[in-house]
Amino acid sequence: MTQLQLARQNIITPEMKQVATDESLEPEYIRERIAEGKIVIPANHKRTATKICGIGAGLRTKVNANIGTSADYANIASEMDKLRAAEEAGADAVMDLSTGGDLRTIRKKILELTSIAIGSVPIYEAAVKSVQQKHSIVDMTAKDMLDAVRLHCEDGVDFITVHCGATKGVLKHLKENKRICGVVSRGGTFLVEWMIHNGQENPLYEKYDEILAIAKEFDVTLSLGDAMRPGALADAFDRAQVYELNVLAELAQRALDAGVQVMVEGPGHVPINQITAQVQLQKELCKGVPFYVLGPIVTDVAPGYDHITSAIGGAIAAAAGADFLCYVTPTEHLSLPGPADVRSGVVVARIAAHAADIAKGIKSAWEWDKKMSQFRRKRDWEGQFQTCIDPTVARSIREKGRPQNDEVCSMCAEYCVFKLSDKV
Repeated sequence: MTQLQLARQNIITPEMKQVATDESLEPEYIRERIAEGKIVIPANHKRTATKICGIGAGLRTKVNANIGTSADYANIASEMDKLRAAEEAGADAVMDLSTGGDLRTIRKKILELTSIAIGSVPIYEAAVKSVQQKHSIVDMTAKDMLDAVRLHCEDGVDFITVHCGATKGVLKHLKENKRICGVVSRGGTFLVEWMIHNGQENPLYEKYDEILAIAKEFDVTLSLGDAMRPGALADAFDRAQVYELNVLAELAQRALDAGVQVMVEGPGHVPINQITAQVQLQKELCKGVPFYVLGPIVTDVAPGYDHITSAIGGAIAAAAGADFLCYVTPTEHLSLPGPADVRSGVVVARIAAHAADIAKGIKSAWEWDKKMSQFRRKRDWEGQFQTCIDPTVARSIREKGRPQNDEVCSMCAEYCVFKLSDKV
């Protein structure tokens, strides 16, 4: 049975207890919110080593790191380096978005080497196989897509993105709106191309009940992908995006009715003044199911710094109610990230998540900051290093600019305000 079904039977599972312990909350609170669909615990029955991660109402904002190969860079060893970088930087989950090389081998290796939650996008594998075997993405069949969903669940993936909301109904709005960047979701692009070429409805929408049955069998959490997410600020909050969100709200309810854990994915490029409204609309339409956002990226003009532009948007989105932040690396829009880029992306996303948790009133977030402030007041450098979000960088900066007097820093030196206050 799924965590959702068990919660509705008033059963508190070991996974619920673990989340409650990690979040310093009562197990009954976790059970109630899961029963309502407002918390999910991505934990496939096929995996035994997963570090349990709760996502949703009243919990700390979680961070996901995307890794994965491309046709140009299909090195498994490099992906394992990125996996380690994501874990060491504190990611709560990792998604494998591979499109190059032996996709199943890569996925299995990731599942073997990590204990944190793993997500994937089965349509990528279906599309790649179609190109390899049939020479075109549009030659995919509904069976190909469903087979990929089952394969990923059987392998042990904890949550999967499925672009079921990209229906034929959205194509009209895409044509009328004339977006600057069109469809930037890779899975969404595959399906839009498929629908236009074949003149048929999206199979992931038509066969949604079959997807629900597979997810229920393995207790895989569905992440309803936002195929119409804006890829430019000028495209944000248009009819195509809002149309799809309404479809996702319907699909989220169908998942809950079927006993399947579900979350909804959110927009990519969004101006700051729209972020809160978009989060609140999603929460209202989808009745509080967890919201998983990419960024949002708040300006289009900062390639090389998009980990920062997304952290700005992520902090605002999470403070407004988003539950799960997908990191963005400095290489976004430019190249496939390396391990250092992954690390940077995770750290800044965690900073954004933590800043939002303070705004949300998460007790553990406030206690963390208070502890850090106490060490700072005492000029306890080792205490600060052990408490801060990135000890490695903090320690290296301290060592590089080490002052003559070891009890202060080299910025204020003998005029350190804390040292002077101690004298008073």
